[in-house]
Amino acid sequence: MIDTAYAMAPSAGQGGGDMNTLISFAPMILIFAIFYLLLIRPQQKKAKEHRMLLENLKKGDSVITQGGLYGRISGIQDQVVTLEVADKVRVRVSRAHIAGLASAPPPPDQNS
Repeated sequence: MIDTAYAMAPSAGQGGGDMNTLISFAPMILIFAIFYLLLIRPQQKKAKEHRMLLENLKKGDSVITQGGLYGRISGIQDQVVTLEVADKVRVRVSRAHIAGLASAPPPPDQNS
């Protein structure tokens, strides 16, 4: 039995086993690099920009929430933002649910 195991071992003249292993992993490395450049990196950049936006919010900014609610910030606490959505109508939302700054201030309410 031991003679059989020695017979199956590669001979000393056959080298390059490490190179074959590297070549066989090259497609996987290439696929990971493409995923990183096309998916992971842009998502991390967008998350960083959103985090900076949330840190730089200040009273008086016009924002839109992830639910589509437009309002002007009337108060900021640690994790809670108070939005004024109409005259004397205030809503408290989580800071993390602010989607971004509104491009234009909301129109004034004419139905009062």
